[in-house]
Amino acid sequence: MTETLKANETLETLETLETPCVIIDSELVDRNIQVMADAIKQHQVKLRPHAKTHKMPAIARQQIEAGAVGITVAKISEAEVMAASGINNIFVAYPIVTPSKIERAVRLSEQIELIIGVDSLAGAQQLEQIAAEHGHSLQVRLEIDTGFRRTGVPYEQASALAAQIARMPHLRLTGIYTFRGSFHAGKATLDVAAAGQEEGTLMVQLAERLRAEGIAIVDVSVGSTPTAISAAAVEGVTEVRPGTYVFHDRMQARLGICDIEDCAGSVLVTIVSRPSADLIIVDGGSKTFATDVQPGTDPLQLRGFGHIMNLEDAYLVRLSEEHGMIELGPLAQTAILQVGDKLRIIPNHICSTVNLHNQVVMQRGHTYERVPVLARGMLE
Repeated sequence: MTETLKANETLETLETLETPCVIIDSELVDRNIQVMADAIKQHQVKLRPHAKTHKMPAIARQQIEAGAVGITVAKISEAEVMAASGINNIFVAYPIVTPSKIERAVRLSEQIELIIGVDSLAGAQQLEQIAAEHGHSLQVRLEIDTGFRRTGVPYEQASALAAQIARMPHLRLTGIYTFRGSFHAGKATLDVAAAGQEEGTLMVQLAERLRAEGIAIVDVSVGSTPTAISAAAVEGVTEVRPGTYVFHDRMQARLGICDIEDCAGSVLVTIVSRPSADLIIVDGGSKTFATDVQPGTDPLQLRGFGHIMNLEDAYLVRLSEEHGMIELGPLAQTAILQVGDKLRIIPNHICSTVNLHNQVVMQRGHTYERVPVLARGMLE
């Protein structure tokens, strides 16, 4: 599938768009990309955006044109899509452990600069074995768990594992990386500056220890959208990997990373029912909106599953598969809202929301154009 469908099939108006659909404001995307590129450039740190947010090669190229050294992905299938569209510097920040996927990684690394994440001896041994069978060398980075308790070797065990990997002849251990999110002092926080500072410091200290032990660590890769700028300010950090910033979402606005007006992505829905004065039903449910950032959880304490634009006290409080239930407060009840009207909702988490849709609608001014999300659903 091409990145842009035929123009005569896709140019529409807001009124003619079928719902539910994701609308991306291209002008805000342009601005968001440049703001992050400029901020990271000040610290002389490499920017390697995570493409999991947009999953579109055209936007990845735009990020690289703005100064990014390459992109980050989570799966080898995403890397294959991006490489097929001309992206030639990709970091798969995820352990690749099954032989079939490692075979694909070897083939891809023969064509582009590919870096692979590893976090265990078993995973490293699989990479080494298959790379040796092909007479090929794979570039790897060791993932470190700095407190998020997801993938990553425990921080205190990193030296021993790094030493074992460094001795493998077909693996080139060039760096370490982590994902920590907005965590500080062991718990979720809204103080993203402190979180980024702590994340960067932990990783730089580890890199220095590994170097002292004779392991040639070049790259120290850290940072998500909330922590990228503060982590980049830590001396010794070499790379940051923010993703959500390209579109932003309600979560980032709550963290203070952006204003709600900076959010480039929204979901257009249609009111399909109004059973009472304080309730409307829209045609977007859990198959339309991501539900991984739940309302009422720390540290965000968001109310509902998204910000409803131009309705001050209306909340998307409940989702079934195809229905979204919006509760209307006193102010929203005074608005003229009828069956057939359309609303725009900024989701709590735009990354997972985009992955639910085969295409998005790119808006530039009053022009709307449908664009396929080429890496959507690339989970293997």
